Amino acid sequence: MYSKLKKRQPHSAAWRVSLWATLAFTLGASLVFAELHRFVAKDIQRRSDAWLSGEVQVLSDVAERTPKDRLYRRVVGEVAELASNEVPNRTGDEHEENDAVFFLQADPTGPAKLWVGAGNGKANLEAIRTSHATPDVPFHLKVKGFPIPFRVVALQIDDGSYVYLGLSERDELRVLRNLRLRFLSVALLIILLEFSLVFYTTRRMLGHVRRISEAASQIGESDLSQRVPSAPRNDEIGQLAVTLNRMLDRIENSVRQLHTITDSLAHDLRSPLTAIRGKLELSLSAKRQESAEPAWKPMVVSAIDELDRLTDILNTSLDLAEARADALRLRRSEIDLDELIRLMMDLYAPSMSERGLNMQLRSSRALMVSADAALLHRAVANLLDNELKHVPAGCTVTICLEAENGAAKLTVEDNGPGFEDELSQDIFARRSKGKASTGHGLGLAFVEAVVHAHGGAVSACNRKEGGACLTITLPLSPATQQTVAPEANTAAIA
Repeated sequence: MYSKLKKRQPHSAAWRVSLWATLAFTLGASLVFAELHRFVAKDIQRRSDAWLSGEVQVLSDVAERTPKDRLYRRVVGEVAELASNEVPNRTGDEHEENDAVFFLQADPTGPAKLWVGAGNGKANLEAIRTSHATPDVPFHLKVKGFPIPFRVVALQIDDGSYVYLGLSERDELRVLRNLRLRFLSVALLIILLEFSLVFYTTRRMLGHVRRISEAASQIGESDLSQRVPSAPRNDEIGQLAVTLNRMLDRIENSVRQLHTITDSLAHDLRSPLTAIRGKLELSLSAKRQESAEPAWKPMVVSAIDELDRLTDILNTSLDLAEARADALRLRRSEIDLDELIRLMMDLYAPSMSERGLNMQLRSSRALMVSADAALLHRAVANLLDNELKHVPAGCTVTICLEAENGAAKLTVEDNGPGFEDELSQDIFARRSKGKASTGHGLGLAFVEAVVHAHGGAVSACNRKEGGACLTITLPLSPATQQTVAPEANTAAIA
């Protein structure tokens, strides 16, 4: 599988991420520039309109106050020439002929009375009369023979004629053109830098993902010991590696539990199946002898007992494997531990009395926990079964239930011989049992698995006074943590 992956190298996503990021940046920058361009253009036009309105007012005053004699054209023309030298936004590199500004005085009909500017002004006057402009309101004027339009302001004077002051938009367009060129130059540089930075960062980030993918592809079905490399930083890639390693830990644990349970079941089931087969064969032989007393019946009963024992081994082993693999299915409900313990003690009281054992209960009432009732019953039953099997007659089994640090603490202790020394380190291990035990060593292992599945803890030790002590702690429900009372109730059951 890994060789196939190596042959088919995936296309790097760094290019796509970089291209999309660059496209998004370019679009955003273009929108910003469009708004900036519009603002600059409006500001330049506002300045030009302000200059036109002011200068046309000055020129109209001069035209009105200057006597209409032979010096009229010369005086007004010179004033218009002076005004043309104060053009806003004008650069130093201009033509010798002043074609950026024109001044025109004319009646509503007829030829121009006064013209100052490039050419003879006929084309300008014709364009003005076809534009239907409003006096004292700047407007755009396209003049035949001039590639660039003018910005013109008209004003009527006392003699009924109009004066027109026009300003070419050439300088404004040059400023905007230079602005666009500089923006494009800077934008291209920034886009290249942005693309390089995003590509480098993305490629480096996706390099960790690629290494994780390559390492994951090398993990075979039979070898789950390898792990994906961790990222140097605690970011999303690092969290991905940690999550994958945790998942691999769970998978490896589940597979190991599967191997363990299959090996254990094969070992544990061999003897009961052989015994059942032998007893059933003997029952068939006894039936063929046709004796008066049905000798085969006890053998069948014994075989059924073996089957029940076998079923219990299967159920316990499977539940233990699920619990060890963190796959135990819990059906939680609110359970009163005091009520559960009392019920279990009532069930085991006849058997304890028959074995000559005494039971005592010290309990704080109504300790509620959120747990699976069936599993908790089986766990407590396993504890009492151990006491019933391993504690000699005349001993006392004491069960103590109390609240401690927000948890329910269940202690089962006796004054018997206690645990054997060789079991002190592996009391809860699977198939851990004493030399004289006839069980399968699954009881305490099952108890530990159930308690851990409920978020609790379990411990076992030998008492200084003699005997064994097992302690289980389970988290109390939130309501019980607030209302639990420290008072204890002591009861004795013989």
